[in-house]
Amino acid sequence: MFSVEDPGFQGFSGGNMTRKISIFSVSGIFSVSGIFGFLGFGALCCAMPVMAQSLALEGASEAADAAEAEPPLALPEAAPGQAPEGSVGGMGDINIYPRRIVMDQRARVASVGLYNKMPYEGEYEISLANMVMTDTGRIIPFSNLPEGLDTSKVKTASDMLRWSPRRVLLLGSEAQTVRIMARPPADLPDGEYRAHFTVVSVPSGVDDGLSIDDAIGGEEQVAGKVGVTIRPRFGISIPVIVRVGETTLELGLTDFAFSKGEGGAQVTLTINRSGTRSAYGDLIVTAPGQDEPLVVARGVGVYPEIASRKVQLAVNPAFDLGKLRSGMTVTATFIDDDVTPGVTLARQTFVVP
Repeated sequence: MFSVEDPGFQGFSGGNMTRKISIFSVSGIFSVSGIFGFLGFGALCCAMPVMAQSLALEGASEAADAAEAEPPLALPEAAPGQAPEGSVGGMGDINIYPRRIVMDQRARVASVGLYNKMPYEGEYEISLANMVMTDTGRIIPFSNLPEGLDTSKVKTASDMLRWSPRRVLLLGSEAQTVRIMARPPADLPDGEYRAHFTVVSVPSGVDDGLSIDDAIGGEEQVAGKVGVTIRPRFGISIPVIVRVGETTLELGLTDFAFSKGEGGAQVTLTINRSGTRSAYGDLIVTAPGQDEPLVVARGVGVYPEIASRKVQLAVNPAFDLGKLRSGMTVTATFIDDDVTPGVTLARQTFVVP
């Protein structure tokens, strides 16, 4: 499935050795754009006690900073087992509101709502990751970059962000507020900086078990009692954008194409971006004489590290394709839902091939 939302929807999958062997494997993140993994578990396990103490003190200090900044913004209420309108959900039981965070010189503190939609409790880890967007809209973390992918144009925000809490236990249908604070250095150049706020479920009921060496050399191997149980880890992420000073943006639309395939009718467009900030808004394609638009795509994002993004969009089911003919002129419009909501950032007419 192709998602045109501001990139952030991620699902996590992973596994554990349980039943005599209980070892966390490297977790993966399943997204609409690919699969990637988080590394570094082994390094944490091998850390010296002094380093562990230092990290613990640093984390506590950062949490205190975020807790003492300003009162958290009010988040929308939701009925038990529900999430508020405008939230984003993944493959698991957690929803996040809002679907993106934008901070600037006027607002350096933000609140994120976590909503457990299930009737049973869940535990979640909260972190920040740096990611890059490709020209097809894929969002890939720095921890699992394919060979040759350039990240030099990504301005990361993870080092200037503090958040609290970093781990939560939510009862069934319970919500939790997480506060994020930005502390950009005074000499930071103008521009847009970004990290991705990530919430991952923590598997429950995992015992310590045996080590792999013990299991291999022990009676369990002889008796054939060593088994593997897969425990999925689901999660979701949203972008956290920090804008410093003045930023600029210009958009254009090109390369319109229309096709019919096994998956149904589709429209392809290229969004061309220039300037120092990202684009975020709605892409709408209309045809003359039609009450319903040909395409409606809400929350399309184009990040500053790419000059263009190619989007492939399903045709609106309510649109009468029988009235769309070769040679007809259609109009594509990109409407801002960020700095100047409702303002048209780009409009272009195309002839249906």
